[in-house]
Amino acid sequence: MDWKTLFLSPEGRIGRQSFWIGWLVLLGVNVVAGWIPFIGWALSLASVYASVCIHSKRLHDMGQTGWWQVLPWVLGPVLVFGAAISVGVMPAIAALTNGEPEVSALTALVGLFVSIFIAFAVWLAFTLWVGCSLGQPRENKYGAPPINPMAVTV
Repeated sequence: MDWKTLFLSPEGRIGRQSFWIGWLVLLGVNVVAGWIPFIGWALSLASVYASVCIHSKRLHDMGQTGWWQVLPWVLGPVLVFGAAISVGVMPAIAALTNGEPEVSALTALVGLFVSIFIAFAVWLAFTLWVGCSLGQPRENKYGAPPINPMAVTV
């Protein structure tokens, strides 16, 4: 498997080592992109597609559909967004109902931190599941097993 196929095609299968190499490269790109305004943001958006490609191929190697990666991409932001909204809404409701807005704000803030932790835990668990699970040793509906599941060529 070459670099172009690894990062730009969601088709086929890759082994665990190729997945982790691609994942670490994308992590490095995103860290560096975070230091560069505007161009870095564009690189980060492009790396989302590359991430979808490597996760899809790895899921295919496990005999799973690439759509499983929707779970952490949707669940995490929904949890965090809902908790962030509650930080503003709960104190307002408490103030309108003669409650204690300070306690409501503190409770909502704790809920936000718990939601962020859960979102991170879901993302981490998903990444470890995809990166550490064994692939199917025989051909599956996504193609033949990787010829050399331990390498990415230059």
